[in-house]
Amino acid sequence: MTTKTAIEKATTAPLIDAFGRRITYLRLSVTDRCDLRCAYCMSERPEFLPKASILSLEELEAVAEAFIARGVRKIRLTGGEPLARRNVMSLVQGLSASLHDGRLDELTMTTNGTQLEKYAGALKDAGVRRLNVSLDTLDRWKFAEIARRDALDRVLARLD
Repeated sequence: MTTKTAIEKATTAPLIDAFGRRITYLRLSVTDRCDLRCAYCMSERPEFLPKASILSLEELEAVAEAFIARGVRKIRLTGGEPLARRNVMSLVQGLSASLHDGRLDELTMTTNGTQLEKYAGALKDAGVRRLNVSLDTLDRWKFAEIARRDALDRVLARLD
């Protein structure tokens, strides 16, 4: 086997965990930023990583593509709040190509729902068929206490 063939085989071999199970699901965090300040998640004045320390959207897509080549069939984009990442739709659209060519079965997202009004149509057009919306309570005052923002009405309106 040539060195090139060995490298190609190593970079396309299925991912197997210590129990012999194939790894087919990837959660990809696209940002540490969020437009809420949930008490269990971050402080009121969080210290974010420097932008230079965060992978670019192109780098995130390359990481996802490497996992797809190794057998990942489902990807969930997470954060912070993924929709708070500037130009995140370029990543979603880039990954949607893997949905359309059959290399990826599912592209999903976890969101707090605050920005769905702006992005819901584009997410659907890109092939995102499931969203996990983190919603701690339907009580406005409890929501404001937990999220440190009075945003329940905005989230519920976006869900509609």
